[in-house]
Amino acid sequence: MTDATASLIVRLLADRWLPRDDHAVRRVLVDAELRDELDRRLAASGLRLLEHPYAAHVAVGVARQHEADVFGHGDAWAASNLQLSRDAMALLVVLWSLLVLPKRQRQISRQDAERSQDQEQMFAELKPVPVGAEVVEPINERTLLADFGERLGGKQRIQMHLSSLSRHGFIVRRKERIAEGPLLDLAFDYERIAGRVMEGALAHVIAEARERNNADNGPALEAALVEEEATTQGEEDV
Repeated sequence: MTDATASLIVRLLADRWLPRDDHAVRRVLVDAELRDELDRRLAASGLRLLEHPYAAHVAVGVARQHEADVFGHGDAWAASNLQLSRDAMALLVVLWSLLVLPKRQRQISRQDAERSQDQEQMFAELKPVPVGAEVVEPINERTLLADFGERLGGKQRIQMHLSSLSRHGFIVRRKERIAEGPLLDLAFDYERIAGRVMEGALAHVIAEARERNNADNGPALEAALVEEEATTQGEEDV
């Protein structure tokens, strides 16, 4: 008889992430007994399931009580267990703030609006959370370099870090554009990190970077809207 829980754990370890709509993942996320079994068996190995109701993927990570065993060796706390340097981690925080944070804020706002509309319906809060509907425009690499090049070691070092983050699945790079990868949404705990970013030292820098990136994407967005309008008009004519 196949051990479904063991099979899912092995797949998560081998593939590093799985889409939320994977059949086995869906079963675990909606079945409390299966989820408890998965959590118990992961915990026995010092691991935990990384998932968020709004994230499109799930993965496994080090359990919090074992983080010191993994990251606390040597004279300083390790930035990660992926051999990422501290400036690479700083870049990862910046990319998370530009790509995931605004998406998450929109998702939460949309969900709150839907709940307010359904507040008179029993069990409305049990509606499945829509995933993947919110889109944040990719970041222009040149804009990223202009905004953070001096702070994060210069063009060559940032390019090296971008290659590493792409290889690990945090981002996707296409034609000098940086988009969210499957692990970026799971890289940080939103509830713990969002406030620090929005209210901390990064707040002003991130706000400026967003405005500049939106300005850079303006012509592309306008062209996309024109193309969509032309396509719609063509369909109506047919």
